[in-house]
Amino acid sequence: MSERKVLNKYYPPDFDPAKIPKLKLPKDRQYVVRLMAPFNMRCKTCGEYIYKGKKFNARKETVQNEHYMGLPIFRFYIKCTRCLAEITFKTDPENTDYAMEHGATRNFQAEKLMEEEEKRIQQEREDEELNNPMKVLENRTKDSKMEMEVLENLQELKELNQRQALVDFEGMIDQYRELEKREREREKEEDERETKEMLERVLVKRLRDSDSDSDREDECSSSSQSKKSCADKPTDILTTEKAADVQGASSGGGKRTKVESWEKSVGTLGGRGALSSLVVRKKPTVMDKRPSTEGATASPASQSDSKASTGPKPAVSQNGSSSLSLLGAYSDTDSE
Repeated sequence: MSERKVLNKYYPPDFDPAKIPKLKLPKDRQYVVRLMAPFNMRCKTCGEYIYKGKKFNARKETVQNEHYMGLPIFRFYIKCTRCLAEITFKTDPENTDYAMEHGATRNFQAEKLMEEEEKRIQQEREDEELNNPMKVLENRTKDSKMEMEVLENLQELKELNQRQALVDFEGMIDQYRELEKREREREKEEDERETKEMLERVLVKRLRDSDSDSDREDECSSSSQSKKSCADKPTDILTTEKAADVQGASSGGGKRTKVESWEKSVGTLGGRGALSSLVVRKKPTVMDKRPSTEGATASPASQSDSKASTGPKPAVSQNGSSSLSLLGAYSDTDSE
């Protein structure tokens, strides 16, 4: 299978290149090429600025009867982007540049204009010296004066350089570095002093705050102690009641105080108290059988029940009867 892109062509054995007809094209024929503007220019017709690097579709032709050291010179035709006026410029191999020819003026070429002016002045001087020998003498005297002035200026510059050479630049640089170092140390010391002062202020403030807090705590503790000493304790009532009970018992009214404490905690048997239904009277037979010592044993139980008056279920004694029933019977005997 043959290749799609072939570089080598097939030449038959009877091929004769001399028989190929040659095209007769004019020497000044033009080609359409794509190029960029080689310099900044301004259209003479409308004043439009065309900047360097702008792309154009230009026509290119070879300039006839113009050569530079055997190199041909080419001319380019472009159109203004605004008014479509034709602008032409050509190559300048002598100056390795392009030369504006027609339709626009070149901008920003002051250096080139100055060089052209210098060349023109030099050419005029040579022409004058060629025809006038006195002009040659005048030009030589001017040149000698110019050289003397240049030498004098050069000598002044040398003397100035010698004066500056006596100055020790290294010493000046070292001195400047030393001053910078001292300035840095001074700034560092100032910063350290400021930080120390700030720390001392903070510490003093904290100590003052802590002292004030301790004073406040002492005042609060003293005031609380005075209040506690002045105020009555909530348990003073119980102690006073116990003291009263002890005094009553010593005076012979012990039974009466027991009955009052029982009525306060449980209530009377005949009344409508909440615990009156729980108390059951015992039969007289049981009371006859029990000795008189049971009353003495029941008295501390009645005292304990008066203190704990909110018990929902009475404690059961050893013989199966409740302590509340015993206390009820004991209270009945006292009332009898």
